[in-house]
Amino acid sequence: MSQQLVLDDVSDAKNLARILYVAHGITFFFSLGMLSILPVIVNHVKRPDTVGSMVHSHHTWMIRTFWYYIAWMALGWVLFATLIGLPLALVVWGCAWVWHAYRLIRGFVDLNNNRAEYL
Repeated sequence: MSQQLVLDDVSDAKNLARILYVAHGITFFFSLGMLSILPVIVNHVKRPDTVGSMVHSHHTWMIRTFWYYIAWMALGWVLFATLIGLPLALVVWGCAWVWHAYRLIRGFVDLNNNRAEYL
């Protein structure tokens, strides 16, 4: 009975991580990731519950992906504010977008294949 309970907890945590990947993806598609603050809050709240499981690495992966993406987008806005940095801002935004999409897709695939994310 105890073994089944542990497996159910891991399964529930894994399903929540899947839902959070989808939520990050939807907000990324519709708001370029700015509304991902909602799923990232859930990541921060639920991450301590998954310590010791591979799902913990996925919560950390999503959290870091969000905050690094925000930092790169902010750098793009700083560059955008200057006429000289305008072309560079477009490059930074494009690279940040591709990187964010890659991390969401890779994380979702690795979660479904029961692989932890190595940060």
